[in-house]
Amino acid sequence: MTMKKLLIAGFAFLSFTTAVNAQFVSHNFKPFRVDVMLGYAIPSGPGAKGGVAVSLEPKYSIIDKVSVGLRMEAAITARGYVKSDGSAVSADVKASGSYLFTGDYYYTNKFFRPFSGVGTGIFSLASASVSATAQNGTASASGGTKFGGMVRSGFDLGHFRFVAEYNLIGKSTQIVTDDQGVPTGTAQIKNSYASIKLGFFFGGGRKAKTVNAKF
Repeated sequence: MTMKKLLIAGFAFLSFTTAVNAQFVSHNFKPFRVDVMLGYAIPSGPGAKGGVAVSLEPKYSIIDKVSVGLRMEAAITARGYVKSDGSAVSADVKASGSYLFTGDYYYTNKFFRPFSGVGTGIFSLASASVSATAQNGTASASGGTKFGGMVRSGFDLGHFRFVAEYNLIGKSTQIVTDDQGVPTGTAQIKNSYASIKLGFFFGGGRKAKTVNAKF
């Protein structure tokens, strides 16, 4: 399934959920919201270097304590390479993207709302290269997509949001070549990364209470 088709399917699912639940569920909070987040990305493995993560996540609350959404994120990091001889090096700094269907569960409907969540979808990995100076060699990781998941925990405070996430992505393996192009070994790339993000959201606030006047 292409990325475009995945996005269309996601929005179609959210539209269907909205149409069904609007008829049967009463909300204390407005069901639609959009989260805007910025934070620090922490890639896994030796040789990796941290960077920036930015995300946009439209979502809909099925009930006040359960929401579903679509997280679109870019993470700018240097992934770590571990060669077959055990040495570790860092690759170029590049941006990778992800498109995940998400679900959050809130433990309370008060002003301070802690939550836990999960997500699943595709990660679009950027191509990168590294100079293996010990052997005058290079390793290159071609771009591509991998299926993965995400777990997170955090809290909402009014319209502000804090979240710590861990994105689980499968490892990649590349051939290391010398300066003549002759293979000298392999390099393993860890693609998973954690992030700590702060942000805010539009919509999703508590509904105003209505007062029925009696005459």
